[in-house]
This record gives sequence, structure tokens and C-alpha cells, in this order.
Amino acid sequence: MNPQLRRLALDLGPLLIFFASFKYLGIYAATGAFMVAELAALAIGYLAERKLSPMPLFTAVLVMVFGGLTLYLKDDLFIKMKPTVLYAFFGALLLGGLCFNRLFIKYVFAQAFDLDDAGWRKLTVRWGLFFLALAALNEAVWRMTNTDIWVDFKVWGIIPLIFLFALAQTPLVIKHQAPGKASGGGE
Repeated sequence: MNPQLRRLALDLGPLLIFFASFKYLGIYAATGAFMVAELAALAIGYLAERKLSPMPLFTAVLVMVFGGLTLYLKDDLFIKMKPTVLYAFFGALLLGGLCFNRLFIKYVFAQAFDLDDAGWRKLTVRWGLFFLALAALNEAVWRMTNTDIWVDFKVWGIIPLIFLFALAQTPLVIKHQAPGKASGGGE
């Protein structure tokens, strides 16, 4: 299987299992299914790549902690907070890294494309701010709506937003191709 498609399936699979489980079994069964699916995705990813990538590993840890609290305390507040913590962490990591001249986003996208330093910086700022906006949006949705709407939004709102945002970065990526890497001219 294509490595990018496998990574997409491993990233989205647990979320889709959560969604389907919620629709048929409720939030607590869905949380348990999500936890199992997240661990399975982590194991499959490890078997395929022979390494644990930091982002999926961190996500799995958060799912275990917040899912465990949800199930133990019988309070869905915790599973609703998990995306906020995840997005806020990613946003703070990216933007905080810039303060120390670290472009952490390169670790995620370096295999997909090669940019000049200005491009990596701009992409880091954009993704950092986007993740912070997602954290705020998740907070607003779970606090102002019921669980059914939040679950629908988590799957059918957040995922399309991420894809659209990534697609919107294409002009920046094309403009800032590293010298010698651009197909058709670069800057």
C-alpha cells in the first residue's frame, strides 16, 4: 500500500470507528472503540514503518488519557476536550519552535516537498495559527452544542477544514520550492 494512503487510513480510521460506534452505541462505547482503534492504528503503523512517529504516538497517548478519564468517570467532557488539547499543543509547538529557530513542521512535510527557509517559516506560522483556531473552534462547539452535534462536527467539520486548509497552502508551497526542486520555475 502507498505509504501516504496508509498514513491517511491510520489517521482517519480510528476517528471513523469513533463516529460509527457513537451513532449505534453511544459516547462511552464509541470512546472505548476509539481507544482500541487508536492502539491498533499505532501498532499497524509500527509494523509497516518499524518506527513510532511522534504525532501519532502523542495522539494515541492523549486518546488513552482522555478516553480513560471519560470511561472511568463516566463524563464525556474529557473526550470532548481531547481535540482542544491536541490542537493547542500542535499550535503551541509549531509557534513556540519558531522562537527557538526550530521549524518542526519540516519533520512532518519534508518528505512531501522541499521549501526554502522563508517558506518553512510561513508554513509554520500558518499551521500554528490554524491549529490554535481549531482548538478554539472545538471548545466553542462542544460547549455550545450537544454531543450529537459535536461528534458530527468532529468528523464532518474538522476533517474537511484541515483538508481545505492544507490545499490552500499550495500556492505558498509552489512559490517557496527550494532552488533546484521546483518543477516549472519556482519563484
